[in-house]
Amino acid sequence: MAKRPTRPNGDIPRNFGILDSVAYAAGDLGCNMSFALKGTMALFWTQVMGMGLWYSLLLIIVQVWDAINDPLIGVIIDADKRQYKRNKFLTYIWAGSIGLIVGGACCFIPVPQAPVWAKFIIFIAGYVIWDAFYTVANVPYGSLLSLISKDPADRASLSAWRSIGSIVGNMLPMVLLPFIMYNADGSLNGFKVFLAALIMGVLGFFCFQFMIRNTEIRVDTTVKLNDDQPKFNVFQALGNFLRNRPAVGATVAAMGMFIGMQGAATAVSVVFQIYFKNPQISGIVQMFSMIPILLFTPLARKMVVKFGKKELSVIGSICSIIGGLGLFLMFPENTGLDLIIYILCQLVYSLGLGIYSTVSWAMMGDAIDYNEWKTGTREEGVVYSLHSFFRKLAQGIGPAVALVIMTAMGYVNNAVDPATGAETIDVTLLAWDVAVNMRFLVAVLFTVAAVMQFVGLALIYDLDKKTLAKMNEDLTKHKA
Repeated sequence: MAKRPTRPNGDIPRNFGILDSVAYAAGDLGCNMSFALKGTMALFWTQVMGMGLWYSLLLIIVQVWDAINDPLIGVIIDADKRQYKRNKFLTYIWAGSIGLIVGGACCFIPVPQAPVWAKFIIFIAGYVIWDAFYTVANVPYGSLLSLISKDPADRASLSAWRSIGSIVGNMLPMVLLPFIMYNADGSLNGFKVFLAALIMGVLGFFCFQFMIRNTEIRVDTTVKLNDDQPKFNVFQALGNFLRNRPAVGATVAAMGMFIGMQGAATAVSVVFQIYFKNPQISGIVQMFSMIPILLFTPLARKMVVKFGKKELSVIGSICSIIGGLGLFLMFPENTGLDLIIYILCQLVYSLGLGIYSTVSWAMMGDAIDYNEWKTGTREEGVVYSLHSFFRKLAQGIGPAVALVIMTAMGYVNNAVDPATGAETIDVTLLAWDVAVNMRFLVAVLFTVAAVMQFVGLALIYDLDKKTLAKMNEDLTKHKA
């Protein structure tokens, strides 16, 4: 029987149980209280702030900060050898949760009358503040999964429950915010968006505090495979990540998922504004599409033990491809029938996404172990931060590219508000063929995302059930 790990003060952690899973889910719920509003940025900065194509340029600019921010935080965490009362990861999460109270709201300061150069400054400064605190909380949070337990079934439970936290964190804003943010005529209300961002930040803070107080660290990270270890080398760590096929494969799949979710978010909102002509139900429809994810989550642990994470996730990506292709079936002359088809295809797509998302974080935990298996060093912060960086790169590039395509299809139609003199997008002026184009674009983005998931999981990620068992056996022997 393996010896249970102890804390520096000699205390023995409690056995793994439901509290660990619920606490870990609360962490992702806290992240998504802030992150869920990112899908509103494109609408806010085009329809309220009147930036149009300038917004695409702004997204590309802030990706430069992302390129520095995520790996930098990861390196700082891995290189930090100080002893903390509980754990250094939990300490960084606590600091990030404080900043996120106001960080998200900084991206939604409603000043449509401001000149373009001032809007540039407001957006870039707000995004930098939000992204810095989000990374300080999110990178160590993602790394924690590999430290709470090394048992594959426990990690599957943590990953599944993290998906529940993510779903709830997305569903609450998704359902409630459309009723809060929109005016009676279907236009977006900038001040209400700003207020909602503040509320989300406060809720996220309390979620993080619950997670921090109820998280146990059970994996000993002080033992190395070799007694004589060199000092931390950032360039070597980056090279290790690129040679880590599980980490690269999981990252490609996650990029595909977020290109679909974030890239299509603006197009989906416009589809419900001018195609289905009912923006208030958009959140309810998207919530309904989450049902397959919720149904699969309780089965994740048993199915992982029986089939394996990679094997399940590949099946999920195939389901998503089928759902994405089904979205190309359109009946524009009968939007009622088209809405039914849209919902059914979303259900199939979400079933595949649910299968993948419930094991995706456990797969990254295994990728961190893989790094230790092959190189002798864990480097949790660098591995997860680079994974997080590419995810956020997809979250930025996806909406930017989608907005450029939408503009080419006729979406951006700037009009001057006679009351304020500010440029806005009047969706009521958009032609019907533009609405049909948006509906088609949603199908394209979701299908491309599903194909990327399949490539990353089936062709790159190479930790199948048999290889994973061999890796865990070797690591256990070395650490003994």
